[in-house]
Amino acid sequence: MKPILSQEEQLAQTNFCVIVPTYNNNKTLEKVLHSILTYTKNIIVVNDGSTDRTSLILGKFPQLIQIHHPENQGKGIALQNGFNKAIALNYEYAITIDSDGQHFASDIPSFIDAIQNEPNTLLIGSRNMAQENVPKKSSFGNKFSNFWFWFETGIRLEDTQSGFRLYPLRLIPERYYTPKFEFEIEIIVRTAWKGIPVKNIPVKVLYDPLERVSHFRPFKDFTRISILNTVLVIIALVYIKPRDLVQKIKKKGLKKFLLEDILESDESNFKKSSAIALGVFIGISPFWGFQTVLLLFLATLFKLNKVIAFVASNISLPPLIPLVIYGSLKMGSLFISNNSSSIQNDSMVLADVSKNITQYVIGSLILASLMALLFGLTSYLILTLFSTQKK
Repeated sequence: MKPILSQEEQLAQTNFCVIVPTYNNNKTLEKVLHSILTYTKNIIVVNDGSTDRTSLILGKFPQLIQIHHPENQGKGIALQNGFNKAIALNYEYAITIDSDGQHFASDIPSFIDAIQNEPNTLLIGSRNMAQENVPKKSSFGNKFSNFWFWFETGIRLEDTQSGFRLYPLRLIPERYYTPKFEFEIEIIVRTAWKGIPVKNIPVKVLYDPLERVSHFRPFKDFTRISILNTVLVIIALVYIKPRDLVQKIKKKGLKKFLLEDILESDESNFKKSSAIALGVFIGISPFWGFQTVLLLFLATLFKLNKVIAFVASNISLPPLIPLVIYGSLKMGSLFISNNSSSIQNDSMVLADVSKNITQYVIGSLILASLMALLFGLTSYLILTLFSTQKK
């Protein structure tokens, strides 16, 4: 049993620093730094090209490590330089806190207590966005961000936009691609993709309209965030989710995987058979190049088992592709009259598809629907029989 440590002992025994990125927050910066010094002297301040009194204020704190950018480069670059400095100084964890006064340094011990219980976790302070004075655009933006984070990682969080966080420095990515506010989305998504737990802890928040200065530019930054989420969604659907599925199968073994994740999963037989039907439909459909993206999107939308759907979609594995194309062309010929009826299975080439693209598209959609219905009904009957025998 671990000994119970006091707050001071926990702070002293945890190898962490606090990184404070700041840009033109001279009204609140000094107060924020004094509040942090109550809990630790390990502070790295990144002055991101401020043009106000920030440099004069930081002159009062010569004991702190300071990084000064000659020009404003963006919050993402400021945090990256802060992380690099913290890693060079051999810190294990870094807590980031905004300099606009919305966060309370008194929550720092909560982060330390949480990381003592769950080491190597990325922690994000969860603010009460329903409290008074919270701007509606901030509440909406947070819900928007939470949804896309869940879609990209499968992790549900209450707050993904808070700048009050604790990062395990040795586990976060080493290279980044975004320089401004969107960086805080990139880093948590890519850290989650590495298998590092990402969790919320409750923190207090203050929105003081008289003192708080926000540098978030609604149109420009929202556009940058939307573009980033588009890229992350594509990567998640095309690479991350299939990668995780393959790794899961390898770890469990195919037999155990089929038994636990398909036959004995918690979904109802109807849900399982619906996932199989969806997979078969997408596998035969003419959306080549987009099948995995479309499959995972629809499986998520209809809350179907993505694993089952993905496995079923492999009905269009390379050896079966000629049969799928031939069957689609033949099915289409029943509804569209042209000279394609002379196509033979042993002489079919890609030119046949390009010459009869309408026939192929219509035929593949009809064939996909029929096969989805067949596989869906058959799998439902088999799963129901299996469940009955098990009882």
